[in-house]
Amino acid sequence: MIKIMFVCHGNICRSPMAEFLMKDLVEKKGESDKFLIKSSATSSEELGNPVHRGTRGVLDRLGISYKGKYAVKLTAKDYNYYDYFIGMDAANLKNMQRIFGGDPKNKISLLLSYAGENRDVADPWWTGNFEETYRDVSVGVDAFYKALTKNA
Repeated sequence: MIKIMFVCHGNICRSPMAEFLMKDLVEKKGESDKFLIKSSATSSEELGNPVHRGTRGVLDRLGISYKGKYAVKLTAKDYNYYDYFIGMDAANLKNMQRIFGGDPKNKISLLLSYAGENRDVADPWWTGNFEETYRDVSVGVDAFYKALTKNA
């Protein structure tokens, strides 16, 4: 089983969007049993809060459930459990390194790097543009899935 953790600052906008887009993708491919997909935050600011209304709006429009999702924090213990930690921006990568005390197994990466882009997924908490975030997250998730399955 491939264990994936999507990570952003608060775990209410970008990382849950990635989590549920990835879950939907693998379900449509009939491969849900091959993946464990979660998301978490590098900060404590939103812990226990539900998915942001902007992300809910995108997922509702797509018919993708996010039922039962509340913000949780990434922990040092997660490093040994998950295979991949996919950050939405450079600050997330830096904070994951801090939480884990490094990345000796090279498990941390930037989502859009899988799409050949070395840039951040803009945080819609600040931009207010959840559709732009959706486009970036969707491109990144699709490219990440293809990278995971190209040799399978």
